[in-house]
Amino acid sequence: MDELGTFDRFSVGLTGGIGSGKSTVADLFAAQGAAVIDTDLIAHQLTAAGGTAIPAIKAAFGAELILPDGAMDRAAMRERVFVDANEKKRLEAILIPLIRRNTRAAAEQAQGAYLLFVVPLLVESGLWKQRVSRVLTVDCPEEVQIRRVMQRNNLSEAQVRAIIASQASRAARLAAADDVVNNEGDSAALLPQVVRLHQLYLGLAQTK
Repeated sequence: MDELGTFDRFSVGLTGGIGSGKSTVADLFAAQGAAVIDTDLIAHQLTAAGGTAIPAIKAAFGAELILPDGAMDRAAMRERVFVDANEKKRLEAILIPLIRRNTRAAAEQAQGAYLLFVVPLLVESGLWKQRVSRVLTVDCPEEVQIRRVMQRNNLSEAQVRAIIASQASRAARLAAADDVVNNEGDSAALLPQVVRLHQLYLGLAQTK
């Protein structure tokens, strides 16, 4: 186990592929009273203007990867790490220790009935399943993911398919899951699923 370790409180790791609706589901859990800690949001904060990771990124990749406002150029970095695995490893070597440190700090300060960590790459990371009490996967068909991401991010179908191919498969995420939220249809169908799982998690949190 790495320095992030496990957590004393009952905790849920929420994951799902790009476009599956992780953030929407996390917001619904937050409204129910869960303490939501979004590792993707932490990564964005680290690479925003004034972010802790910016000096190291500038030193490792050059000033051309930093926007005029001081934030990391995410589009340029995405292109670079997608075509070069070594560049991806260099970026991860900078970001992952900082993400872990900030995640641990957020967990220690969090107020809520239980901890819910939003971890897009939970399955890929290997260790998150050991850190949390349960894994929750937000699931939808690949074609739904593609349509949503094309509309949201203004990417081509080929670009979205390449991102999906770089992530764990739908089958792998479902195999890792203790619980599943189905998000292939209307968003109104999410709340009843979240409420049911929230009640389950409240009960489990009381016994931990």
